[in-house]
Amino acid sequence: MLVRDAMSTVVLTIGPTHTLRHAARLMSARRVGAAVVLDPDTCGLGILTERDILNSIGAGQDPNREIAQAHTTTDVVFAAPRWTLEEAAAAMAHGGFRHLIVLEGQEPIGVVSVRDIIRCWAPARQRASALAG
Repeated sequence: MLVRDAMSTVVLTIGPTHTLRHAARLMSARRVGAAVVLDPDTCGLGILTERDILNSIGAGQDPNREIAQAHTTTDVVFAAPRWTLEEAAAAMAHGGFRHLIVLEGQEPIGVVSVRDIIRCWAPARQRASALAG
């Protein structure tokens, strides 16, 4: 199975000056665990995850004052839609993260998460077990 088959096509894009509170509201409303941070000044892409927000709040920072740019991961590993789920899982395991932005050319077209991969793999394993049993 390929990344394009598992990825979420709901891509939440925010700017670097969004507050963490605003980012959290948008992520919650869209039921996603990560937002793509697009910086129009640098044309760069980064990612802000629920864990980034949690770490900030856990450190006692004010989510109404903290901006996404200060908590965005900018050394992002990107996936291609033609990657296998095994390639995506290996990249996540190697990098120690749970989300990959999926790019087609230079455009983000999706996000694939560990949850997306598990959702795809679990039914396949159940079918294999049923056939073997």
